[in-house]
Order: sequence, then C-alpha cells, then structure tokens
Amino acid sequence: MLLEINPLVLPDIGLVFWNTIAFLLLLIVLGKFAWKPIIKAINERESGIEEALLKADKMKAEITAMQNENEALLAKAREERATLIKEAKEASEKMVAAAKDKAKSEYERIIADAQLAITQQKNAALTEVKNQVGALVVEVAEKVLRKELSNKADQESYIQKLADGVKLN
Repeated sequence: MLLEINPLVLPDIGLVFWNTIAFLLLLIVLGKFAWKPIIKAINERESGIEEALLKADKMKAEITAMQNENEALLAKAREERATLIKEAKEASEKMVAAAKDKAKSEYERIIADAQLAITQQKNAALTEVKNQVGALVVEVAEKVLRKELSNKADQESYIQKLADGVKLN
C-alpha cells in the first residue's frame, strides 16, 4: 500500500517558504525601522517614570519638611499667643492695681481735705461763737458796770479793789 498523503496533514512547502520569507522580511524591516523607536520610546517612558518617581519622592520630602515647619510655626505662634495673653493679663492687673491705688489715694486726699475743711469750719464757728459770747459779755459787763458805777463812791472803791488785786513786780 502506498502511503497516501493527506493534504491537510502536510503543509504546503511553498506556503511555508513564503510565509517564512515574509516573516523574515517583516523582522528585518521591524528591526531596522520599528524596534529602535519602540525601544527608545520604552526607555524614554521608563526614564520619565523614574524621574516622576524621584520628583514625587522629592515633593513628598518637601511636603513633610513643610508640614514640620508649619507645626513648628504653629507651636511658636501658640507660645507667642500664650505669652501675649499672659503679658496682657499682667498689664491689666497692673492697671487695675494702679487705678485702685490712685482711687485710694484720691479717697484719702478727699477725706483729708474734708477733715481739714471741717476743722477750719469748726474753728471758724468756735471763733464766731467766742466773739459773740465775748461781745455779749462785754455788753452785759458794760450794763452791769454802768449800773454799779453810777455812784461815785462805789466807783472809787471798785478801782481801789482792782488796784489792790494787781500785783506789781
């Protein structure tokens, strides 16, 4: 029996040959014109990605540094705010104390002035009363003396009595 060759099982040699030639030509054309730009594009893409990653790391470091700087600035601002509040409280306490001291000294001055005025008015009133009493006494004495000294003998005896009462050194 002769072997029968089934055309489906055996490939057509011409077809395989031309396919191989077309494939080799395609490889040569692709190698000459396409592979270099493709590899170049891939390398550029790879270096772009690396640069982007480096930039991202650098930006991340800068952001971290900025956050740390912001936190330090916030802490400093809080500290300054606390200091300002403390200084303001101390200043207000000093102002209140100064106002109290001033009010107290003004109160004491007013009281002293009032007491002085009262003393002066009291002395003036006493002087006025003494003057009035003195005037009344003189007036009464004058009336009494006029009555008693209306008589010449009584007047001479009274003068003698006064003279005896005065001591001469």
